[in-house]
Amino acid sequence: MGDKARAPRNRTLTLSASDVARLSPGLLTLDGPVGTAGCDGRTIHGDCSAILDYLPHRAFDLVIADPPYNMTKSFNGTVFNRVAAQDYEHWLRAWLTAVRERMTATASIYICSEWRTSSIVQSVAQDLFNVRNRITWEREKGRGANANWKNASEDIWFCTMSDDYVFNVESVKLKRRVLAPYRHQDGRPKDWQAGPEGDFRETHPSNLWTDLTVPFWSMPENTDHPTQKPEKLIAKLILASSRPGQLILDPFLGSGTTSVVAAKLGRRFVGIEIEREYCLLAERRLELAKHDPTIQGYVDGVFWDRNTLPPVPGRGSPVVQVDVDSQQMFELVPTG
Repeated sequence: MGDKARAPRNRTLTLSASDVARLSPGLLTLDGPVGTAGCDGRTIHGDCSAILDYLPHRAFDLVIADPPYNMTKSFNGTVFNRVAAQDYEHWLRAWLTAVRERMTATASIYICSEWRTSSIVQSVAQDLFNVRNRITWEREKGRGANANWKNASEDIWFCTMSDDYVFNVESVKLKRRVLAPYRHQDGRPKDWQAGPEGDFRETHPSNLWTDLTVPFWSMPENTDHPTQKPEKLIAKLILASSRPGQLILDPFLGSGTTSVVAAKLGRRFVGIEIEREYCLLAERRLELAKHDPTIQGYVDGVFWDRNTLPPVPGRGSPVVQVDVDSQQMFELVPTG
């Protein structure tokens, strides 16, 4: 499964024949109802439209759903074809209704979309949930356009089952570098902190995210999945809307980002994925997460702005920046 010609420094995760043989028995397939104990911590191979009916009711505290957008796209040979808007809405409503029946009374759900389908997602979500917000995040990459604006953003709809829900705002503050700091009249920092790594402030999270780097060949979390979401993005959702030990469902698991981040952050998980190779990639990433629980851009309980990192040990605590193409750090401002 890793027979593509790749550059020498390419870090894209692939599966060897021994990986496939070792991991395949761990995949779960369902042909009937299962309790929480039977699916907790498992990667389920199958179509969520059928699998959801087998999952326990009122079991999940958080759902993160990244369904195929309404465009023709191949996922390792499984093709999702663009359909009429009303057909896409009908499809969304069917599986979201099934998901709703499996959420606890205090659960939240995040639904990913892009500009063409965002209004459809909102319409269905308003019928089934309490819509709280729409997050727009900068995808950073995107095809250029000569006669249109470059498409470089996606939406995530934040919804809850009720007015009683989890939102841990202190867990998702963003650490931003202060370039022009304000001070009180006595010279004390105003709403920022001076430290060995430079001047920073922790800000409340907004619904506009510009601090994410999309996984690609030089990042160890990258796979060949065409629409893989960053671990940092999923970490924000999980930390904001769940508590340690709670159960998270991803009905379109892809290469496993939700399960991996949930495991790294001390949450339980269930993932459903129709494509077998992606299921195996998820299992391989879960293996690796046991030895490396780090999440790029999330350090010591703080989300750092894109391309910044905490001090590098032994280098006089400089402010550093990351060249995301090479993952190399270079000094911006010496402070020691």
